[in-house]
Amino acid sequence: MYKVMLVDDDYPVIELLSESIRWEELGLCLMGTHENGWNAWEHARLEMPDILITDIGMPRMNGLELSSRMKELKPEVRIAILSCHNEFQYAQQAMRLNVQDYLLKDALDPEDLVQLLRKFKESLDEETKTGWENSRIKHLFGETRELRKERSIKNFIHQPLLSPEKWMDEAAEYGLFQNGESCLPVIAYLEDYRHVKYRFSSDQTLHFAVCNVMNEVLDGMKPRGLYVGYNVKSSFLLFSYKPGLQGNIYAEAAAGLKMIQSTLFRVLKIQMSFITGEGTGSPEGLKQQLGQLLAGEEQRFYLEQGEIAKRKSPQSPVSGHTNNLFAHYDQASMELREVLLGRSGDLSHLITDKWIAQIRQEKYAPEVVKDWTLKLLLDLKLKLHSLQSVRPAYSADMLHKEIVDIDSLPALREWLDNHLKSIARAKGAGAGASKRAEVMEACQYVSLRLGSRISLDEVADHLHLNSSYFSRLFKKETGTTFIEYVTKLKMERAKELLDGTNSTVGEICEQLGYDNQSYFIKTFKLHAGVTPVEYRG
Repeated sequence: MYKVMLVDDDYPVIELLSESIRWEELGLCLMGTHENGWNAWEHARLEMPDILITDIGMPRMNGLELSSRMKELKPEVRIAILSCHNEFQYAQQAMRLNVQDYLLKDALDPEDLVQLLRKFKESLDEETKTGWENSRIKHLFGETRELRKERSIKNFIHQPLLSPEKWMDEAAEYGLFQNGESCLPVIAYLEDYRHVKYRFSSDQTLHFAVCNVMNEVLDGMKPRGLYVGYNVKSSFLLFSYKPGLQGNIYAEAAAGLKMIQSTLFRVLKIQMSFITGEGTGSPEGLKQQLGQLLAGEEQRFYLEQGEIAKRKSPQSPVSGHTNNLFAHYDQASMELREVLLGRSGDLSHLITDKWIAQIRQEKYAPEVVKDWTLKLLLDLKLKLHSLQSVRPAYSADMLHKEIVDIDSLPALREWLDNHLKSIARAKGAGAGASKRAEVMEACQYVSLRLGSRISLDEVADHLHLNSSYFSRLFKKETGTTFIEYVTKLKMERAKELLDGTNSTVGEICEQLGYDNQSYFIKTFKLHAGVTPVEYRG
């Protein structure tokens, strides 16, 4: 009898499935139910299930990480995903993680799961007869080949080319430089990495998804293309072609890149931009081209999302001015402060239509642009910190780490826009406070403890007031009940964390003192009109 583990932090779902499905009649044994991924993992280490049914978003450990860990210990485990949201279905058909199905909890019918469980049992029975190891060996060989290919290209780029002839033999395994062919290298950049990574839960999952889609699109494409991952944000496409007067490899490659863009967006909701190098017929030339493409961070910074561009030569540098962006610093700081104080202008218009547009036009050095932007945001926060007792959800160190990782101007614009809007929201969230000392102290108390449960009685005791009197006083002075005020601040903080950090919904739920993720999601939707996942979108 095959063992089943059920993991979901939504207790009604666990109760529905565990009680409505007749497990033994299916030849299955429900070995345990768990309300978070970590607890399930602790039990799985002692006794592994044959079938895992898990939610994605859970505190302490999400469902994808749990699935990945279980696969490491028991690769043949069957997995079904339950979730309230549908991002994962974009990657489902492309990923080869052996996640067998995906069920939306909003429309969950236990009979659908019963049918899936029957399929799981049939496939497990079949594997027992034919031998699971044969299929696993093929899968491992494919994964190993991808890793060897990536390692080979990285060594080729970063280590001395001692023997071009020997490397040509190695390159032949991947179809490069065959029968007098030349190679056109292209570097691919993943756009909007912060949001994309969140949807895929981990860099490893994202890498596998992109790799599989790329290989499927390139299969049979002309010109023949080879995909090689480099890191989580960038990768290479190597197009093979016969040099000659007939055909234009650059036009053909551009058409292929547009097809790749279309497929990646349709299947994974991912956008990529590309910079094309120059065609070469030798390993030495390819090594030089790949190095120059990797060194093109400045051209990449000013690349439009979805753009397909040719590499600019070193004789025509991208950047113009380097340091005189700071000559405009005082003006930008003053204008932003005036907008946030509600005295003039529109925030998005000021950022996008004026300052970002000027930076794009003048093409200042990317590091100067990032230094200028970080200083602008930090100084602005210091000047506005006394507007209300709302503590920001991010520190200077966190902001610095985030901006260092930004590699394009569109991403920088979105990052700045999100943080400025979160400052404006935080300012507005505390605007209901009165001038009464007791109410102001209560607001201060709440803002400093948004990471924990906060009750009316607790705050009343802190103020040495009768709870009923404090409740009436707070409502009279602010126009809202104390609980409504606390919920509003928590939800505004949740927006800040969704905008400004890579934390998962489960992690944000914990950071704001909620034990039940489903309740947190429902509360957020009541406040914002959308779920946290839809808000981050």
